[in-house]
Amino acid sequence: MAFIRRKGNAYYLVHNVRRGGKVRQLHLARLGERARITDEIVREVSKKHPFVELNWRALREQLSHQINLADPESPAVQKLVQSLRNLNMDLADIFPPVLQLSESPALAHELLVQLRLLNSTIQVKLDQFRERQDLKRATRNGGRFGSAHPAMRGR
Repeated sequence: MAFIRRKGNAYYLVHNVRRGGKVRQLHLARLGERARITDEIVREVSKKHPFVELNWRALREQLSHQINLADPESPAVQKLVQSLRNLNMDLADIFPPVLQLSESPALAHELLVQLRLLNSTIQVKLDQFRERQDLKRATRNGGRFGSAHPAMRGR
């Protein structure tokens, strides 16, 4: 069974195998400082280790809980906030005339595609946070039947 392991500042995709009666760890891929399983990682591991069966969905699900936003002092949260600040500063420095002056139309096009993708991703994440806040607010206020008499809530 494969799993994600942290060693130092990096994460690795690892699989245990038995050799000579001993368990050895087979390093399938280096996932980086912020572990992500991309399509490229899936292709690379499948090509290098065709006989290792992996549940990619479960592994991705395991990684989706990696950042604990409840702890503002955690290094992962601090790094995420710093990355967002840096991205905001970098984006603030880009002006449309700069794209028109670019010698590479392909580069300008790719930048616009990535900005649109970023915009979509941000909208999805903001909607997810908004839904979660709405749910917390409804739960805190007693939910849908919060103002009803307790005896009437079950009807």
